[in-house]
Amino acid sequence: MCDDIPCGARYSLFDMTTYLALLRGINVGGNNVIRMADLRAFLAERGFDGVRTYIQSGNVIWNDAAATEDEARSRIGNALSDLLANEVTSVVLSAERLAAIVAGAPTGFGGDPDAFRYDVMFLMPELDAQAVAADLPVREGVDTAVAGDGAVFFTRRIDAASRSYMPKIVGTPIYRQMTIRNWNTTTRLLGMVDGRNS
Repeated sequence: MCDDIPCGARYSLFDMTTYLALLRGINVGGNNVIRMADLRAFLAERGFDGVRTYIQSGNVIWNDAAATEDEARSRIGNALSDLLANEVTSVVLSAERLAAIVAGAPTGFGGDPDAFRYDVMFLMPELDAQAVAADLPVREGVDTAVAGDGAVFFTRRIDAASRSYMPKIVGTPIYRQMTIRNWNTTTRLLGMVDGRNS
C-alpha cells in the first residue's frame, strides 16, 4: 500500500470525490505552525491529487478515491501525523456534504453582516447537532445557536460582542470536537469545492 491507496493505482477524475478537511489548531498560539505552501507540497508528495488550501487556518481541498468521508479523514490524518509533531484532528466533508450544510443554514443567516457575526461550528461525526446546539451557552438577545446537519449555526450581535458567550464555548470540552469557520470562509470554501472559485 502507498498512503492508504494501492501502489501503482490509477484513478480517473470520474472515480474521485472532492473533499474538504477543516483542520483544528493549525497556526494557532504557536502550535502546529506550517505554511500552506509547504502543506500543499507535502500532501502532493504523498499522492494527494489536486491539493488546494485557503487561508492559514487550515482548509485543505483535494480529490480522493476514498469511498467515505471517514476514509478520507483517516488518510489525511495519517499524513498530517507524519508532518507535524502534534496530532491534528479535522472535520472532513465531501463537496456534496458541504453544499448540503450550507443549503441548510437558517433563513437569513449571513444576511446582515453589519449587525451580526455568523459562524458555522462543524462537528465531528460522532456528535449530534441538536444536542450540541441545546447545550451550548448562549446569552439571550445576543447569541443564537441553530442545529443543522452535522453543524451548528451560531449568530452573535456585533454591538454586544463583549457579552457574547462565544469565548466561553472555546473553553468547553465540546470545543475539542468541532472546528469553527465564519460564514464568509464557509461560502468561499463551497465555491472552491464545487469549482466556482479557484
